[in-house]
Amino acid sequence: MTPAPTPSQADAATVPVATAPEASASERSLEMLRLLSGFQQSQALYALAKLGVATALHGGPMTVEELAKATETDAGALGRLLHVLSGIGVVTHHGEDAFALTPLGSTLAADVPGSVRDVAIMWMETHYAPFSELVTTVRTGIPAATAHFGQSFVEWLGAHPEHMPVMASAMANLTYGPKDAALAGYRLPAGEVVADIGGADGSVLARLLADEPGRRGIVLDVEHVVPTARARLADQGMSSRIEVQAGDFFESVPAADVYLLSTVLHDWDDASCARILGRIAQAAPDGARLVVVETVLSEGDEPHLSKLLDLTMLGMVSGHERREAEFAALFASAGFTLDRRVPGPVDSPFAILEATLTR
Repeated sequence: MTPAPTPSQADAATVPVATAPEASASERSLEMLRLLSGFQQSQALYALAKLGVATALHGGPMTVEELAKATETDAGALGRLLHVLSGIGVVTHHGEDAFALTPLGSTLAADVPGSVRDVAIMWMETHYAPFSELVTTVRTGIPAATAHFGQSFVEWLGAHPEHMPVMASAMANLTYGPKDAALAGYRLPAGEVVADIGGADGSVLARLLADEPGRRGIVLDVEHVVPTARARLADQGMSSRIEVQAGDFFESVPAADVYLLSTVLHDWDDASCARILGRIAQAAPDGARLVVVETVLSEGDEPHLSKLLDLTMLGMVSGHERREAEFAALFASAGFTLDRRVPGPVDSPFAILEATLTR
């Protein structure tokens, strides 16, 4: 359930000129300072999203005074914030005392194609503070979230259901943004019943079954997720075709012909993943298909979103991103044979892995 970094971060992750061998010591220092300021930039972007500034600007350029009145913010502070963000391509000056939103900045506006506004809010409200314990993680192997909250991130979420609506919205942002690019044109393997295990709000399953009225779906997730999933599926007109069940995928899963795991396995260590896959194998008929939507960890030194997401995993949960060979071995441990990898487009961090239960 931990969302992946967005395509805009891929741009930010490109290798800077200052890392070239001919760069001076001063250039390298300045580039490192830019990287170190990332925590401040992420909070500035959070403010733009949370306070509705990006949403207000999406309608067109506004003066700082107009924008401050519309968002109930302090004009002086807001003007300074916008000037700073003009330096990273999120807004641009428009005349003497006005700003306009750039195409990149529009991703922080609500209810627009490609929006990741709720990802920004969710990350800053649930991930940001735990990362202050990353040194603890590197020293001990304990996830930073566990060290910060005194319990696992999943347990903490269960005790703080107030975060679930924005978590669900963040998942929807990814489903109809970066994930949608990987899912576009994709067809699930044949089978009447498709079970989305750990399916959160059901957005991915709804996306895949939207134009296949002859198929039924089941979303399985923990109890505190169920109300959000039912509400979202009702809004999408999918309640009659997709059932939502509360359950623990470590204990049992419903019977189905096709099983979907969308950004679930990366949340867990290998032993836990093997247990999830084992429960699926127990419930599934011979020949059942498995569809896994995940990032596949890249090799080498190149910038790649999978590396940023692996850092998220390191800080928040016990899981990690995996290479294709690691997925194949994990599937085989539960009797599944990897059939193929369907890569997403270049600008998407996601790929689709299909496997068949062969016992």
